[in-house]
Amino acid sequence: MNFQEKCYKVLKTVPKGKITTYKEIAKALNSKAYRAVGTAMNKNPYAPKVPCHRVINSNGNVGNFDSGTKNKIKLLKKEGIEIKNNKIDLNKYLFRPYKHRI
Repeated sequence: MNFQEKCYKVLKTVPKGKITTYKEIAKALNSKAYRAVGTAMNKNPYAPKVPCHRVINSNGNVGNFDSGTKNKIKLLKKEGIEIKNNKIDLNKYLFRPYKHRI
């Protein structure tokens, strides 16, 4: 399994109504390749089965999305996630995959 496939496997553990970050996915893979995680999310051929819209920046910013930031926000709000000024409250919505052993 290559790095991208491992990223998708980790991302599939993030429950609906929660988000994670590129950094958290990298941590779950014992890596510091945060940008490589971002590249994997951008190339995700399995969306929406592998929900890359649930991955945001470590500072809480929604960040980019292949089909546009507005669409990403729409998908996240549909899952019940509150977004204010393009930011998400990490204390409320963050899911840490590495704490749930992949």
